[in-house]
Amino acid sequence: MKLLVQTAQTLLSVQKASPPSGCRPFWGWLNAVFNKVDYERIKALGPDRAASEWLLRCGAKVRFQGFDRWQHDYNGLPTGPIGRYKIQAIDATESCIMYRGFDHLDGLEHVEEMKLCKCIYIEDACLERLSKVEKLQESLLRMELVSCGNVTDRGLLALHHLRNLERLLLSDLPGVREKDKTVQTLRTALPNLNIELDLD
Repeated sequence: MKLLVQTAQTLLSVQKASPPSGCRPFWGWLNAVFNKVDYERIKALGPDRAASEWLLRCGAKVRFQGFDRWQHDYNGLPTGPIGRYKIQAIDATESCIMYRGFDHLDGLEHVEEMKLCKCIYIEDACLERLSKVEKLQESLLRMELVSCGNVTDRGLLALHHLRNLERLLLSDLPGVREKDKTVQTLRTALPNLNIELDLD
């Protein structure tokens, strides 16, 4: 497993440096493999550990409750009793997380912060799926959505289900066409939400 993860991390770094044309189908296939959900593993290791493995495989980072340091090395994930390490924050900047992996989020109860920046696979369906996770509706307080070109107004509107959201940063989202209407709808649904906007 360690060798697979090291190979995957090397391939991800090559992918970021590769030109956009050429072997894109291969990368899409590989990223889909990284996002595959292993429900038996979730059951055996607990949702937080399984989700951590998924996120780090895809190039994201996590921060656990009670810790200041971000975990970014799959092989450096802490070990211990099931349920000891709870994910408090997710930074998916430039990661390959995609819709098919979002079932990993279902059991997470302590996620307060999520950054989705420069994520090429994040689309409306991802935000709709994320917003329907009941535990995230309770726990998520801060969110950043930056440079995700496949997100439209529909995806943003789904965020109104995150009823405890306090801060939402929206920047460089070219798919958002009705910015003022969408933001106003969110502000009406979530009066305590502070929206920071840079969509010009």
